[in-house]
This record gives sequence, C-alpha cells and structure tokens, in this order.
Amino acid sequence: MRKTVLTGLLSLALVAGTAPTVAADSRASVLRRYAADTWRSMAAMVDPGTGLPADKVSGDLTTRAKVTSPTNAGTYLWSTLAARDLRLIDRREAAARAGRVLDALGRLDHDTATGLYYNWYDPATLQVVRTWPDTGDPVRPFVSSVDNAWLATALTMVGNAVPEQSAKARALLSRMDFTAFYDPQGRADVGTGLMTGGYWPEPPEGCSQETDYAHTGTTVYSTCHRYGAMSETRIVSYVAIALGQVPATHYFGMWRTFPDTCDWGWSDQKPEGAWRTHRGIEVFEGTYGYRGMRFVPTWGGSMFEALMADLVVPEETWGRRSWGRNHPVYVAAQIEHGLKEAKYGYWGFSPSDNPAGGYREYGVDPLGMDTDGYTSDQERTSTDPGFGDCRPAKPEPTQYGDGVVTPHASFLALRYAGDKALDNLARLRKDFASYGPGGFYDAVAVRSGTVAKEYLALDQGMVMAALGNALADDAMRRYYTRGGAERLLKPVLGDEVWDSRMR
Repeated sequence: MRKTVLTGLLSLALVAGTAPTVAADSRASVLRRYAADTWRSMAAMVDPGTGLPADKVSGDLTTRAKVTSPTNAGTYLWSTLAARDLRLIDRREAAARAGRVLDALGRLDHDTATGLYYNWYDPATLQVVRTWPDTGDPVRPFVSSVDNAWLATALTMVGNAVPEQSAKARALLSRMDFTAFYDPQGRADVGTGLMTGGYWPEPPEGCSQETDYAHTGTTVYSTCHRYGAMSETRIVSYVAIALGQVPATHYFGMWRTFPDTCDWGWSDQKPEGAWRTHRGIEVFEGTYGYRGMRFVPTWGGSMFEALMADLVVPEETWGRRSWGRNHPVYVAAQIEHGLKEAKYGYWGFSPSDNPAGGYREYGVDPLGMDTDGYTSDQERTSTDPGFGDCRPAKPEPTQYGDGVVTPHASFLALRYAGDKALDNLARLRKDFASYGPGGFYDAVAVRSGTVAKEYLALDQGMVMAALGNALADDAMRRYYTRGGAERLLKPVLGDEVWDSRMR
C-alpha cells in the first residue's frame, strides 16, 4: 500500500483529535472502495459524443440528465484527477478525458467579452439550454458567478496537474474575467466590494440591475443580491483574488456575522463579537452560539456551504486561527444536531436530491445566518433563538420529523471527524438501501427509509475530491493552490483571529 494512503489517513485522525478506532489499512481499503464506486457514477455521467458530464445519472447508471453546467464540468475534471491519483485509471486515460472536456468547453457558446459560461448546456449537442427538457419551461441564459468559479478552480487544477492539457486549460482560464461579477460599492460602508450572483445578457423577469460589466461598455443585468456570507459562494472571491482580478481586501468585506444591532435583527440570532480592522477594512468578527459551541455561520446551515471550498483551499492551515477553529466546530454541531438534538441516529445535512422528489436545501437551521434557514427534515422544523431585545425567541421544537441525510456531507467531514464520518457512512449503508453501483445514492430520509436513488455530479464530485485529498496527501488542494492562490490568497486568510471559544 502506498505511503501516501497511510499518511493521509493518519492525518485525518490527528486533525479530528481522536485516535483511530480502525486500523489505517482497513480505513484505506474502505475509502478506496468508496472511491472506485463513486468514480463509476462519475464516468457514467459522461456523454460519449462530447466527453462532457451530465448533471446527474439514474441510480442504475443508465439514464443521464439532458443538461449540464460549468460546475458539473469542473467537478468531473477534478474527479478525473482523483481517479488517476488513486490508480482507478491511468495517466493516459486521465489526460484524454480532461482533453475532451477542454475541447468541448472551447466549442461552447459563451460570453466572449468575459470568457464566462452560461449556466446550462445540453451535454450531447453543446447548445445553450433555452427550454427545460423535463417540463418545456423556458430557460433564460444566465452567467453564474459560483458556477464559473468552480470551473475556474478545476481549470487551474488541470493546468497544474496534467502536463498534456496544461496549455489548453490555462488558455480557457486566462480569458475568464471575474471582474464582471465584482461590485466595488458592495460594501461601500467599509471601502470594499462584493461579488454578485451573476448576470443575464437580456433583461429578466424580477429584480435585476443594469451593469456595465468589466467596463466594456456593454450592459448586462446583474442580480440584485450580493454574496456577503461566508458560505460556499466564497469560492468566487477566492478565485478572483487568486487570479489577481479583485483586491485581496475584498475578503474582509464579507460578513462573518451581521452586526449585533437591531438594524440586523431579522437575521437568525444575535451574535457576539467586536469590530476589528484588517488591511484598512473594518470587520465585525462575530460568532453564533449553538448548544454550548461558538462558530461563524454559513447562510443556510449546510455542510457544503461550510466545507466545499475547503476541498481545494487549505483554509484550516492558511487560516489556522480562523477557519482552523471554525471547521471542526461546524462539523461537531452537525453531528450534535443529528444524534442528540433531532435524534435521527444519523447526521450530515446539505442540499441534495429530495427523497420525495426534486431537489431541496437541507441543513441545520441554527448554523445559518438566514432566519428561514435550511432545515434538516421533510417537515421543515425550524428554530428561532431570537435576536436579544430586538426579536423575541420562539419555543424550541419538541420533536423533528423525517430527517434527510446526504452522504456527501460525511465525506466533507472526513478531515475533521474521520472515524465518526466513516461510522455514519457504514450505518447508512447497513440500515438503508442507500448504496448502489455508483456508490452512495444522493440522500436518505432516515425515518421513512426513503432513498433518493440518483447520483449528482456536484455531490459525487465533492466525494471524489474529499477522497482524493484523504488518500493522496491533499492532492486536490495542491493542484489548486500552486501559483496565484498561494501567493495572493494565503496571506489574507492568515490575518484574522476568530473567537478563542470556538472549540
């Protein structure tokens, strides 16, 4: 067995702060089996004609979705790297698979002024989706900041990790201009900006703002919202900073929590914290409380909001006194909710397929900034701890309903609770029909036993990245951080010292 496998597993146990309860070689065997099966689902999503993955595939690996996105292309690219590193495929096959994706990306209709991609394409024809295949509803082309950021992340990784395709990947990346999403007045109160959710080339229904994006003299219609929470959307900021396209001080414009005054009394709970200055930017460094723990929340309270960016950016080491404190607590709080508060017997709450049909956001409501945060059960059982004297608290729920657990959340938690994550996955596999030919199905409603028997490119891609890190010495992180991220992003993440009670 390769030394890197054992080293990776031992690192997980040490970070989690507990001695391993399972022999390292046994743990490695389990994780490698999960990786092999998960890769099977990722490979099954690929259109044979174009090489692009679909958004999802049926549980029997026979029926692919008729749409794909920049994020799907990105997660498949890094899954290919993980599969190569874990010797599930050889280097030649990995380079060929990556090359087919890059060739397809080069052929896609996109916003030529910025090099950015629209949100939905047909993976078979490479055409922009303008009618939703399942319903016939119209689709208005939209350029998503988050989706383009995940694709840019994967292009960076390919550029650093696949010599045969490096030039192609870097050429595609070099034309992507993330200043198209940057609103320099987003935090005018402190002198920096925020990123928008994206833009439409044509006026949409509902709220939008006319924007001269990238200073090209072309009008687009940006979203009215700005990404200010420390959720998975921070990857847009990380990518733009690492590319040198927005000022590094933008990082301090995002909210850790909203301030503790009644002006913000609509948010989930009253934080504890203080204003501090970092690189000339005033930052309210607040934390929330949950069952004796202190932490910086995400927007909705889900695991992927907290930890997806951590798959490629070593937040807990670059931000040892900020993210390094927060991530273990966030995982512990998700475990606390699943096992002790809601008493589901299982844990791991994150947006996923809804076992009852469709797709839904799941999370732990008290771990999010939004008052109407993501809930962990089908019944949408929520909490409201109030906001001090500004908004009275409501009674705590007396019980929770049919909790929905998604396996990808446990894989995201591997680094911070390795043995607990493996135990949770083993019990999900033993107690439910939750495992198929492509690994774990997307979600389980644990009280009814209903399983969402599909595989999603986003969620399986997170699983593959987590396993690539665990079994190959953080390879996914190394492939992304080499270059601009290490030079421009790392120093910023190291500036802050968050609440020392976060433990």
